[in-house]
Parts: sequence; C-alpha cells; structure tokens
Amino acid sequence: MKSTKIIYLEKILRFFAKTILKKYNPTVVGITGSVGKSSTKEAVFNVLSLKFRTRKNEKNYNNEIGLPLTIIGSESGNSSIWKWIKVFFKGLFAIIFPIKYPEILVLEMGVDRPGDMEYLLSFINPTVGIITNISGSHLEFFKSIDHILKEKGKLVKNLSEGGLAILNSDDEKSFSFKDKLKNPAALFGFGDNAEIKASDINFNFNNFQPQGISFKLNFEGKIIPIRLPYVLAPHLIYSALAAIAVGNFFKINLVDIADALQEFSPPPGRMNLIKGIKESYVIDDTYNSSPTSTLAALDVMNDLKAIRKIAALGDMLELGESSDEKHREVLMHASKKGVTIFFIAGDRMKKAAGELEMLRKISGRVFYFDDPEYLGIELKKGLRKGDLVLVKGSQGIRMEKIVKELMEEPLRAKELLVRQTGEWENK
Repeated sequence: MKSTKIIYLEKILRFFAKTILKKYNPTVVGITGSVGKSSTKEAVFNVLSLKFRTRKNEKNYNNEIGLPLTIIGSESGNSSIWKWIKVFFKGLFAIIFPIKYPEILVLEMGVDRPGDMEYLLSFINPTVGIITNISGSHLEFFKSIDHILKEKGKLVKNLSEGGLAILNSDDEKSFSFKDKLKNPAALFGFGDNAEIKASDINFNFNNFQPQGISFKLNFEGKIIPIRLPYVLAPHLIYSALAAIAVGNFFKINLVDIADALQEFSPPPGRMNLIKGIKESYVIDDTYNSSPTSTLAALDVMNDLKAIRKIAALGDMLELGESSDEKHREVLMHASKKGVTIFFIAGDRMKKAAGELEMLRKISGRVFYFDDPEYLGIELKKGLRKGDLVLVKGSQGIRMEKIVKELMEEPLRAKELLVRQTGEWENK
C-alpha cells in the first residue's frame, strides 16, 4: 500500500510530465516486455541519437515516479525535500520558459502490477510501441501470463495515429497482437514470421581476443552484415533488431543504422565484455543471477576462444528448496563447458562445489572465498594474457566488486559496472 506522501508525489510529477509533453510534443518510443527492455532501450537510443535529439530513461526510472522524472529531465530527490523542490522548479522552468527539449523520448515502461500501463498511458502518448516478449516474470501480482499480456499489450493497442507496433515474432504472446491492432506492426526475430530477420550468427575474434558477435540482417530483400563488437549474448540480437525497426520507421538509412549499432552495448552487468588487466577479458554478468541465466552465460563462454576459461561464481539467491540442486547443476555444467578454474563466493555455491569436489564430479581447480572483494584481489594476482573470466552471481553477493578489481580501466567503473552509487558502495 502506497503512503499518502508517495501518492501526492506521483500526482505532482504526473502533472509536470503531462504538461511538458503537451508543450513540446516529442515523439515517444515506448518499450515494454518481461525481459530485454533495458537492452532494447539502449539499442534504440544508439540508433535514434544519430539523427535526433534523444533522451532515454536512466537507472531504473521506468515507473510512476521514474518516467515523469525522465520527462522532466531530472534525477530523483530520494529522501531530500530540498532536492525534490529542485526537481519541481526544473519542471516549472520547462513549462514556463522555452527550452531545447528532446525531439524523441525513448521510454522503458515497466509493468509490475495490474493497472501500471494504464496509469503510464494516462500522461504518455507513444507513437512507437515495442514488446520484447511476454513471460511469467511478474506473476506475483498477476493471475496468469495472459493477464500480463493484456496489461503490457495496452501499449501497442493505444499508439497514436500513424504509429507503429514492433513485435517479437519468435515470442508467441507478443506475436499474438499482430492482427489485433489499429496501427501496422513490424515483426522482428529469427524465425520465418519475421520481416526484420537475423541469421548466420558468428562470434568474432582477433588473436583469441573476443570482438563481439555479428549476424546477417535480412530485410526488404536486402542482406546487410551487422557487427555488435560489445555484445556477446546472442539473445541481445533481438534488441538490435527492434532498434533496426525503429530506425527504419524514422527513415534512417540502413547503413547508418548498422554503424550506430556498432556502439551498442547492453546495460551494465548484463553480459558485457570488458577488457581486463594483462590482456585478459571479463564477461561481466553481475546484474543478477538465476540458474537459467547462469547456464546461458556458460554456454556463451563455451563458444568463445580463450587460453584459459575461469568462472567466478557467487550464490544464486531465492531458489527455495531447489537451491542445493541448482547450484550443483550450474557447477557441473561449467565443468562440461571448458571451465578449468573456479573462484567461488557465497555459502550456497561453496557447499555445492565442496560436495562435487568430494565426489570428483567437477574438474579443475577450485578456490573458495567469503568476501568477493578479496576474491577479486586474489584472482587478479594469477590472471594471465589470454584468460577469459565469467563473473556472475545474485546482486546480494556483490560480484561487481570482482570485476572492478580485474578491469583494465577501473576509473571507468561508475560508467561500466552496476551498483556504483554511494548507497550501494557503502553496503
């Protein structure tokens, strides 16, 4: 239940956002879905920034408070009344005086509960709407996936006249909107239903140094090679395809779109490729962790060339009764996928690794640590040229501290890593 203060704050911010949007009338690209929203937002922003003044929401500003703040162009006041007063003055200034406002807003629109999308659409009028996919990631507050589909689908059902719905044709739920919309739809994916289609995925290397992935874009009878130097996970190609659809809607040349996507990198902590010390490379997947995402990260690592493959793995939290089994499963999978050195943090992962070592079901050397920061210091000492290190664990384990120790440019930590605010660093 929201407090009275929060309810009043939301109403004030909604007034500012609605008034600013009415005054400056920017084109809005709305993005929703169960996963992949943030990555898609980054890819779309990269493409549109080529030709337009573009703003995106930062951090986790995708809700009733964050989206108005993005529209105003301000950060949250958090617990400071003076900072909130500053936010309100900034909003008033934009309403009263003419400013150089963005031509396009790229807005990730989060939906956690019934009614969320309806509320956001009460003051935001998107022209382009993207649905990345629909799954059960928010079932806590919805009765079924179909209820999630209905709520998120309001985005593409309520686009302004002349707009475009962009749908993932490989996702059955997203694809189901194709013939239910007043606006035309563009379909992206890998399958036969896709109009904007990816094929022939390749991992790129230069003397064992990973250079991201590439694929062939099949669109309107043309085949265009697309390189994503900072992307390792093939599922992030979906974000690039959605961005291509957006760029095409705004009449940006396909060659220019391809060039812009070469600068696309996923948000911090989501399978980012970071240069490490001693000519090593780090796969930073420290945003969070689950058995599914960890297995997928290990599969990507398996496809990459490296002299040594090292896994720094932390606990996967909130798994309930299946926790022990899932941690063992992940470690055995890592062993099968060519990982020969394990750096382990967290009680659950340490327990699973110890059991597997005793049973000789895990090959390679295993090192155990209580503190991820100390783990990073020790791993740093033994790192060699040509090493590839995967760092992954739930956010409560703070595995990003390891990446900070290993990265070639630690002064860029605030730019490249997750949880670099003072609030997190003091935890």
